[in-house]
Amino acid sequence: MEDRRQAVAFRARMSNVSSMFALAMVMFDRVEEPDILRLAVSSVSALGPYQARGSYLVDETGMHSADGDAALIAPLLELGGADGGVDVPGAVWGWAFPMRVVSGHTGYLVVSAAEEPSTDQRFLLTTLAQLTGAALVRADLHRREQAAGMALGELNARLASTNEQLQGAVADLQQRQRIHEILTRAAAYGGGVSGIADAMHDLTGLAVVVEDRFGNLLAWAGPGRPRTYPRTQPRARADLLATVRRSGRALRHRDRIVAVAQPRDEVLGVLSVVDPRQLAGERDVFALEHGAVVLAMELSHQRALAEADLRLRRDLVDDLLDGVDDDSAWSRAAAIGHDLHRPHQVVVARWSPVGDEELVDVLRRAGTRVLGEPLLSTRRRDAAVLVVPQPDPVDGGPPWGELHHAVVSLLRSANGSIGVGRPSPEPSGLPRSYSEAVRALEVRRAAVGAGGATTFDELGIYRLLAAGSDDGEVREFVREWIGPLIDYDTANRSDLVATLWQYYECGGNYDATARALTIHRSTLRYRLRRIRDLSGHDLGAVESRLNLHVASRAWRVLGGGSGAVRARAGPPGAAPGR
Repeated sequence: MEDRRQAVAFRARMSNVSSMFALAMVMFDRVEEPDILRLAVSSVSALGPYQARGSYLVDETGMHSADGDAALIAPLLELGGADGGVDVPGAVWGWAFPMRVVSGHTGYLVVSAAEEPSTDQRFLLTTLAQLTGAALVRADLHRREQAAGMALGELNARLASTNEQLQGAVADLQQRQRIHEILTRAAAYGGGVSGIADAMHDLTGLAVVVEDRFGNLLAWAGPGRPRTYPRTQPRARADLLATVRRSGRALRHRDRIVAVAQPRDEVLGVLSVVDPRQLAGERDVFALEHGAVVLAMELSHQRALAEADLRLRRDLVDDLLDGVDDDSAWSRAAAIGHDLHRPHQVVVARWSPVGDEELVDVLRRAGTRVLGEPLLSTRRRDAAVLVVPQPDPVDGGPPWGELHHAVVSLLRSANGSIGVGRPSPEPSGLPRSYSEAVRALEVRRAAVGAGGATTFDELGIYRLLAAGSDDGEVREFVREWIGPLIDYDTANRSDLVATLWQYYECGGNYDATARALTIHRSTLRYRLRRIRDLSGHDLGAVESRLNLHVASRAWRVLGGGSGAVRARAGPPGAAPGR
């Protein structure tokens, strides 16, 4: 009989253990704390005549309960993780079962009963609490694993994104390096402005335009080049360049993207891509901006070379005009690409009111256009000077009149003259050619209707009329023929010598002379009569006419009216004599 009771009790315990294992499997399948706690609380009554009074969880913030009496929290905290009895209102027996795990406890499961349970029954409740604690820990681990997995997934996604960005950055850097190498190679290999334009067209696939700062076309690469390149109004051009400079980047302007070649504060040129359909991307804009930098270096280099060449040429011209030995002149000219072994001659020009540098530039351009030869130029004594090869003989005669016309066309002013010296077969003879050109220029400027070109060979007798230190004979000749007129003009502030000069320059025509002097015919007749009386010469006689004309012209060339030919002063009140 006793054995039967023990067998029944054993089967009951085994049944309870089996139920506990089944409950454990269900609990461990749960991943949410509320589900586990609800399952534990609902299982208390299945183990015997017990009542669950609530579950209490412990975390880093303290103890809390969603289904128990908050008044029990303080007594539970006093237990410090151990099990023990607690006062439960309306119950004979109340006990706190810790939901213990290896690392501590996760809280308490509070159970009450009408009487104290047996040891076996308390073991089942203890086991339930421990299983609940283990299930809670497992659920927490599961949540942490999920969070870690999600964090790892996000990290992997960020890493993938970062790798993609890095790959894009590397590709972009490689592309930019390629752009840099192509443009630098185009400039380094001597392609110049056209080479840069071609390289930009290869990089972007768009038509590329290179202009100077004024809007003149320097190079075009790609399709669509117009037959006649349009010019922008100066004010609109200046506004566009100012806007691009302020932005510091390439800007879209109508159907183009424009970048300035600006090494410092001065715009040297403009690089543009023609993009009416707005196909250009960020890399194309980068290529354009980098191309503008390369273009700025190329234009700066060209300017530096031009300035150095100009200085060398001017230094050579100055030495040629002052006098230099032939061998030195030949070698220095060859160094700058000019052949001085051919006969050369000097051209001198003065224009009013034109600055020296502007006149030198215009005269050089006009000379290159007319003569079709390389020229050497400089400025000297308020004049522009060219050293040019002797022109080949042509049917139309010397080209100096055409040269004067070309300068007039470029300056839009006819108020200037050109003097030309004789050719010299050696460089050492160029100082003489320069002196002859200055003499021809001065005689031309002294002539009526000054303007045009005069060669030294055309001066004839006027070759004698040169200003300088060896003009004593000329001054004596002037004194001999018109000295009384000079003295009279000095004493009375009159214009008899100028009247005589104008009279002969107009060929002895009364009407033309009066118009040139803006005086009446009767006034002119009075002056000419006075001139005859003072000079004692017949103005119509052949010999007198020639000598008086030459003397008055020499007076003009020597600076007449400025004291160059001094008047002889007589005693106070005395009338001037011959």
